[in-house]
Amino acid sequence: MTTDTPGRLLQLLSLLQTPREWPGGELSDRLGVSRRTVRRDIDRLRELGYPVRAARGAEGGYRLVAGKALPPLVLDDEEAVAIAVGLRAGAGHAVEGIEEASVRALAKLEQVLPGRLRHRVNVLQAATVPLTSGDGPTIATETLTVMASAVAGNERLRFGYRSGDGSESRRLTEPYRLVSTGRRWYLVAFDLERDDWRTFRVDRVIGAPLATGARFTPRELPSGSAAEFLRKRMRRQQRTYEFTVTFAASAESVAARLPSLYGTPEPLDDGSCVLRGATGDAPEWLAFRLAGADCDFTVGGPPELVATVAEMGGRFTRAASPVADPPDEGDVGARAAR
Repeated sequence: MTTDTPGRLLQLLSLLQTPREWPGGELSDRLGVSRRTVRRDIDRLRELGYPVRAARGAEGGYRLVAGKALPPLVLDDEEAVAIAVGLRAGAGHAVEGIEEASVRALAKLEQVLPGRLRHRVNVLQAATVPLTSGDGPTIATETLTVMASAVAGNERLRFGYRSGDGSESRRLTEPYRLVSTGRRWYLVAFDLERDDWRTFRVDRVIGAPLATGARFTPRELPSGSAAEFLRKRMRRQQRTYEFTVTFAASAESVAARLPSLYGTPEPLDDGSCVLRGATGDAPEWLAFRLAGADCDFTVGGPPELVATVAEMGGRFTRAASPVADPPDEGDVGARAAR
């Protein structure tokens, strides 16, 4: 029997989060209290924002239902480990659309995860090899979660960094956002020693980043969003080219399948759209990503991309064509004898 009210409420909430209906008598027995106390505790949960529905009658009971907002969840050990492992997979293997959310959720969970459960998560991840992975460099999830926590808490971040030319330096930054391009993670931050905004490839961070504990007031980013800021910086740093592609699909469906760094599709009608953008990606990689839109498309330019798509299309067509079986050796010998 749980005698303290907060502990009993948490135990009751844990039971109600199991997807079933709980008769009042069964809850009373589980908690070791009277049915009247159960009813009072249900009212307390409702006051805290948990939508608990009560059904009358002999078969009636209590059930936690969906509300207007997601209430706090109570997880047992196995559930917490399962969620942490799943979030690490989502953060580390660039499932487009959920990478940043996975990192933010993982940072919140690991902040309160007991040491014994964190050890279980680390052991399970170390013993598991994913069958598929992205083509980008591997990044420790601890690096991402430290950065995400610093972003969320407006906390200055210090780390070692290796530039593209191989030079190493120490950076003290005010982190703004983490941005995933599908292949790489980038940190958009204000570099205090250089007194300017910078983008950092997270895979080039040396060792573990350190959250200093010093708080700061967020500055206004020069561009509207971190993704737009990163896009402009990448265009300046890389040799880019402009491209135009028309898709036989709605703008919404194409936007859902292509990285936002390529730009925003513009609708032509209900069943077609056009994408005008610029990128530093090799034409072969861009052609591969365009094919991922899963619909017919026409490349309007540049000529290098048109030629690449034509060459890849011919290669795939030849690969799908049936190849005649080689003649049997006996048949060859018989024809030779004749």
